[in-house]
Amino acid sequence: MEYKKINNQYVVRMDKGEEVLTKLKELCEKEKIKVGSVYGLGAANYVKVGLFDVVEKEYHSKVFEEPLEITSLVGNISTKDGENYLHVHITVANKDMQVFGGHLNECRISATCELYVTSLDTEVEREFSEEIGLNLYKF
Repeated sequence: MEYKKINNQYVVRMDKGEEVLTKLKELCEKEKIKVGSVYGLGAANYVKVGLFDVVEKEYHSKVFEEPLEITSLVGNISTKDGENYLHVHITVANKDMQVFGGHLNECRISATCELYVTSLDTEVEREFSEEIGLNLYKF
């Protein structure tokens, strides 16, 4: 991963073999980003996505292990218990132009991934909601 900082924005390039969430967390820790947003695109060969079932209060995951175009990656950055917390969704297309997406659990880059990260000068913590079953913004 390489990046360039411009004011409160980061232009990021992830490289072949890198895992998106791991590298994004590294960036946040190194640059002390506590709150922000992320969006981007690229190419992957392994993606694990999830869907949260609000009735069962659990994630159902599916793995896609094939050449994939990342048509959209969007998310936010906050903290939970003082640690960086990433909430990212992804949409990918396969060679048949079938599109799949959901909550991003893991994504390995096959060629490159180009991201823009915006850092906000504040902190927003998350707290687990028993009612919903998710970590929600706490204001």
